Amino acid sequence: MIDNKISTRVVLQVLPHMNAGGLVRGAIDSAAAQVGAGWAALVASEGGHGVRELERVGAYHFHLPLASKNPIVMFRNVRRLRRLITEHKIDMLHARSRAPAWSALAAARQSGVPLITTFHGTYSHRSRLKRHYNKVMTLGDGVISISQHIADHIREVYGVSDDRMHVIYRGIDTNLFDPARVSAERVVNLANDWRLADPIQVIMMPGRLARWKGQKVLIEALARLGRRDIRCLIIGDDQGRHRYKRELEELIKRRDLTDVIYLPGHCRDMPAAYMLSDVVVSASTEPEAFGRVMVEAQAMGRPVVASDHGASRETIIHGKTGWMFRPGDPEELADALRHSLALTSGERERLAYNAISHVRHRFTVENMRNRTMTAYRAVLAQTTLVD
Repeated sequence: MIDNKISTRVVLQVLPHMNAGGLVRGAIDSAAAQVGAGWAALVASEGGHGVRELERVGAYHFHLPLASKNPIVMFRNVRRLRRLITEHKIDMLHARSRAPAWSALAAARQSGVPLITTFHGTYSHRSRLKRHYNKVMTLGDGVISISQHIADHIREVYGVSDDRMHVIYRGIDTNLFDPARVSAERVVNLANDWRLADPIQVIMMPGRLARWKGQKVLIEALARLGRRDIRCLIIGDDQGRHRYKRELEELIKRRDLTDVIYLPGHCRDMPAAYMLSDVVVSASTEPEAFGRVMVEAQAMGRPVVASDHGASRETIIHGKTGWMFRPGDPEELADALRHSLALTSGERERLAYNAISHVRHRFTVENMRNRTMTAYRAVLAQTTLVD
């Protein structure tokens, strides 16, 4: 049993796994906030690379088959979660994904403890069955949305009232994403790995290789830009989407851009990568729920160009920290790239100052942790009053 005699509260977060992604990052940061407040932080999942970091912040991890969508496994997970609630005197559950949320909802209701959920995206909701499956993320005593864009979606599609809603932006570590903390050696090593000649302007598009991320829109924009004296780095893993990666490579060849565009794959040192860039692009054809890349790039003082929809409208100050263009329009993206690449050194310095200040005011991990704890306390206070 977890020794929680000196802990004021015990929260159990449930999610499918502890591998990479914003969902996992949020769970670790929330656990750190709980431990910092003197609470006991517990997480249940199928495990993954993030377990080690989770345990380093002082949280406890339990291996449960929570990624499964098999109804029998989900039903058995209810019993497993109820056992954890009883054994560790858990005060509240926090569900971060739909399949584990169904088990968590049943376990919480049967055990008489509150449930809070985090809505991480819009999810596919065209069919009645899909909307029913998604709706579990709105049935908690409190609902966290990671942007106002997501909050609006929850309100419009699922009818969630504002009194249960908590808008909490994802936060980034501004100690990690800080231009002053990135050594010249790190930047030089990365430039050598990517065969970047100096001096040359660099356009960067980080993110997994997926159709909706808009890599093809950027390639078409570069064809319209017509410059050979630049390099474009499309950074990211294909995550098994080998066919799509081949499509990108073929399109690059057809547009005669093989000497301009490079696909280096996954990058382990994104702060150094941002330092190599002159402009960072997000060309998503579907709205971003938050868009961590755009926030990281601004934290590094880099101009950003993003599709004008979703949470980009909340994370970017158009004309001050970056620019937005009509989603899916390569001509508008090319115009925005021309403008950003033509900035003078003075204009770049002013933009960098604005961008860094913007992120440190609104999108830090400290802000996210503090607001999450506020949401936890609000839900616990409300449910205690009801009881």
